[in-house]
Amino acid sequence: MTPLLALLGAVLCSLTMSAKVVPQADFDLQGVSGKWYLIGFATNAQWFVTRKATMKMGTAMLKPTAEGDLDLSYASLNSDGSCWRKNNLAKKTDVPGKFTYICQRWGSVNDMLVVDVKYDEYALIYTTKTKTGQTTTVTKLYGRGEEVNADVMEKFRQLSLEAGILAENIVFLPKNAECPAA
Repeated sequence: MTPLLALLGAVLCSLTMSAKVVPQADFDLQGVSGKWYLIGFATNAQWFVTRKATMKMGTAMLKPTAEGDLDLSYASLNSDGSCWRKNNLAKKTDVPGKFTYICQRWGSVNDMLVVDVKYDEYALIYTTKTKTGQTTTVTKLYGRGEEVNADVMEKFRQLSLEAGILAENIVFLPKNAECPAA
């Protein structure tokens, strides 16, 4: 009975959190355009738990489209000198600051929210990923430079904890050289 109650409690907490997460008011699509550094990453997903020690900072290029969607391009330099790249087109929704996309690489349906952004400094992203009936939450901290101040780092940590992510799965990524332009 106790494990069932614990599971029920965890489910209710995650439902409560996802109901409260909303995009930043007065979201400006053009404001997020350009280059961002992935500084923080957090999720309880098993793939991350096993790989987090080897992950390093990468860069993201966000490009708004004429239709109001967001073209996302991510690159991270691997230790062998090769580049890991990922591209997605995040489709706008009826809610400014909320996008949805299907990850071509993993096949997951992603709902992405820009929950807090200071356009010249940082962006906090909250994403729910659903694949084969399983949903995971990912939070990301992006910065316009390779570093953000301690207050922003704490905002990211709090967002992640409130999303139900375990403290040990909240990672601030070490700096890394950048991939050459594709």
